[in-house]
Amino acid sequence: MTLKRMTRGARLSLARLPLFGGGRNLPAAPVHSMRDLWPGDPVAGAQLTRGSLTWAGYTHPIGPGLWDSPQFEPAFREGLLGFRWLRDLRAVGTDAARLKARALVDDWLHHPSQDPVALECGVIGARVAAWLGHYDFFAASASDSFRQRLMARLLVEGRTIAAIMPPERHGWQSLTALKGLLAVAVAMPEYTGFLTRYRRYIDAEVESQILPDGWHIERSPEVQLRALRELAEMRAMMQAARHALPHSVALALDRMSPVLRAMRHGDGGLALFNGSHERTNALIEMVLSQATRTRVVAHTMPDGGFVRMQAARSLLLVDAGIPAPPGYDHNAHAGTLSFEFSCARQRLIVNCGGGVLPAWKDALRQTAAHSVVVVEDMSSSEFAPDGTVARRPPHVGVEHVVAEGAHWLDLSHDGYHASAGATYYRRLYLGADGEVLRGEETVEGEREVAFVLRLHLHPSVTAVDARDGSILLGAGEQHWRFRAAGGTVGIEESVYCGGQNPRASLQLVVRVDPAARKAREEAEAEAEADTAPPAQDDDMDMPDASRPGMVRQVVRWALQREKILLLA
Repeated sequence: MTLKRMTRGARLSLARLPLFGGGRNLPAAPVHSMRDLWPGDPVAGAQLTRGSLTWAGYTHPIGPGLWDSPQFEPAFREGLLGFRWLRDLRAVGTDAARLKARALVDDWLHHPSQDPVALECGVIGARVAAWLGHYDFFAASASDSFRQRLMARLLVEGRTIAAIMPPERHGWQSLTALKGLLAVAVAMPEYTGFLTRYRRYIDAEVESQILPDGWHIERSPEVQLRALRELAEMRAMMQAARHALPHSVALALDRMSPVLRAMRHGDGGLALFNGSHERTNALIEMVLSQATRTRVVAHTMPDGGFVRMQAARSLLLVDAGIPAPPGYDHNAHAGTLSFEFSCARQRLIVNCGGGVLPAWKDALRQTAAHSVVVVEDMSSSEFAPDGTVARRPPHVGVEHVVAEGAHWLDLSHDGYHASAGATYYRRLYLGADGEVLRGEETVEGEREVAFVLRLHLHPSVTAVDARDGSILLGAGEQHWRFRAAGGTVGIEESVYCGGQNPRASLQLVVRVDPAARKAREEAEAEAEADTAPPAQDDDMDMPDASRPGMVRQVVRWALQREKILLLA
């Protein structure tokens, strides 16, 4: 490993050496023009023209000489040094925005960042792809000297990526690195080594990340979108240069697109599993249109570990898999067996999302931020200080049956066995008309444990206690009734992080507390002691003969759509 790093370090040092002759033999402009495919945010672009950038939830002034400001957080620094924000300046479209983009790139060319983040292969790949994708916007009308400096720097950055490959850390960012390498190869086809290097690594990288059913190995709809976007850009670059697209990339595009479609609710946004955000319908459609011409939706996703159940206009999406494996688990959530439920364009039951700032991200990874059972205030997976998953459920059971349009789903996991000696079972039923969703939550172990079922509601959903012990939900023109048995039912505050900022919301909770129940039963027994018949010794503490040595605690619930407007 040490020899490998030394060799890589030597290659990197050679790649960063100045070009002989100052790059005078380079092409004056990219041989093949390419354009960044994705829309920018004109509001963010206008903010940039005034000298301020918002990225990853942080806002800082940026400008010449500020690339390595110590005030920049790691996530902000990564976004700044990746130059993806050039598309926001392009969205403004004014001469002031064009000159701002040119001035910032020119300052980088003269005084590039010395931060180690700037040398990460994914950041370099994003940077060179952004420069080339916006070349016509900020560079085509610039001076000859500026364009010569830019082309020389692009060659150095391409050599740097080639020297770093293969990356030490794998993930969708390594696809970004390969995209950047391909961008330089397309812009400077006379340097054939870039395309050779790209073809050498792209197959293995795609095959290691994309599972047979089309899921990205990180099991996140957000990462699915990002990885598909990188591959779609590769396809556009290959088409611009009239090169044959690697078979692995073509196959991945065809497999990944149906999965991304499957993980969208009726409003067009993404389901919130494993750090995802809703994103916009327009962006998702744009990525899908660039990736494939088909509109197929994946119905089975066994490798990714998700179950999609649709009945009429209702959609139930369930995480029925183990968190992502080591090396890909920095964004994994402890949401095993959690689900999201929507009807038409209305989200009803959701997970809390991914957050933007680190404090929110860490909190929302816990099981309590998902629509699932939480045992003794613990998570079904535990996280190490470095953000990886330290403990995950060893086994997840899944059985899905469909009959006459109705769905039955039996699930289980043993993520609480080591911490609480318990196994969790979840049964879900979705009626054929999509207007009835029922669940049965079972915790089985050698002792009674405290647990709570949490069903988080979308911020647009209201919840009111009804007189009969049920809870009435209002969601636009839809009205639903929630009932539960086996625990104490209530409404509590929650938070929803499906966008850039947290939003207040509510959650339905069903609490099972053996200690509280025992105290209540003892109090009731004392109140009835004068009239109750005496207990016999051989009747006391008798175990359940049907399940010797095991304790099963069960909560049953139902969510049913109401036909008429209900008033609290």
